[in-house]
Amino acid sequence: MAKLSIRDLDVQGKEVLMRVDFNVPLKDGVITDDTRIQAAVPSIKHLLAGGAKLVLCSHLGRPSGPEAKYSLAPAAARLAEILGQEVKLAPDCIGADAAALRAALQSGQVLLLENTRYHAAEEANDAAFAKELAGSAEIFVNDAFGTAHRAHGSTEGVTHYVSKSAMGFLMERELEYLVGKLESPERPFLVIMGGAKVSDKIQVINALMEKADAFIIGGAMANTFRKAQGYQTGNSRVEADKLDLALSILATAKEKGVSFLLPADTRVTQEFKEGATTQVTDPYEKGGFTPEGWEGIDIGDVAIDEFTAEVAKAKTMIWNGPMGVFELDSFAKGTKAIAEAMAASTGVTIVGGGDSVTAVNKFGLDDKMTFISTGGGASLELLEGKELPGVAALSIA
Repeated sequence: MAKLSIRDLDVQGKEVLMRVDFNVPLKDGVITDDTRIQAAVPSIKHLLAGGAKLVLCSHLGRPSGPEAKYSLAPAAARLAEILGQEVKLAPDCIGADAAALRAALQSGQVLLLENTRYHAAEEANDAAFAKELAGSAEIFVNDAFGTAHRAHGSTEGVTHYVSKSAMGFLMERELEYLVGKLESPERPFLVIMGGAKVSDKIQVINALMEKADAFIIGGAMANTFRKAQGYQTGNSRVEADKLDLALSILATAKEKGVSFLLPADTRVTQEFKEGATTQVTDPYEKGGFTPEGWEGIDIGDVAIDEFTAEVAKAKTMIWNGPMGVFELDSFAKGTKAIAEAMAASTGVTIVGGGDSVTAVNKFGLDDKMTFISTGGGASLELLEGKELPGVAALSIA
């Protein structure tokens, strides 16, 4: 069902409460990556230009109450720099002081409320908390896709106490690409899955098996598939209790005629550290295996060639999960190769949240992708076909 968009709103002179995702990484109180703040800026500027009295709310980290290290003060300062105007920070997200600052807002001004998770009532989606957070706002805008899979006070609860709830530009684009573009994808449609566990991605694999022409599997989850097929995986990370699951996925793919590519070979090491010596196993189908004492940390060179050739053929592709331990340069070759192949593609390239986004940013290829999702868990749940509480709660257009 089509949801109300920020484009449909008249906000002149009205108080608008907007949920943003300012859960940014901090080191010694300094923001190390402001991607999430930048992602909210188009919606913020649109509302301010429309004359809204704009109140922003967000969580940061997992505080057990008011803790200075989880304050949104750095986010307020960074947003002020980006907007070129004052961004006041309320001392709390509810209470008399926050209400007074909200009441004093003029059209075109913006106020950031302090961390919503300073209150346990936020995650409990407590009705009294949600009502106070909504305050005198007439309109609610949710542009925090990364938290849309959670029914919290600031994502779902507040919608019950405003006249209209709409999606921001970021939320709109997430739904356009993760739902709309994948509904009837241009073919061949390729799904690239990596990461540690088959169990984390099983629901997504099952859901996309109905639509995909091909899968590429990398990361530690590939070890589980190879182990299930009877190959030695040495000291590699394997989900020993998911071997039957892996075999059943392979059987389903065969039954449906879906190409299911596993790494032909694996890059292995005996030391899990930067600069460690690595070698590549012989291709598995030719008797290759990972010896005892060695651990798979990336896809091998034959796998890189086969995988990048598959990427080159695809017209639509979504990538969720790295091919290896890309955080260490010595183990990043496979993940980088996939990122570069996608960047060179003329097809629709969607990076589905989480570590894949970190990898694309690390290799400086973010501007070469069609769309990069800001959601980790939210992206996965949407791809699984689940309805997200933060989306379901928005007004119908």
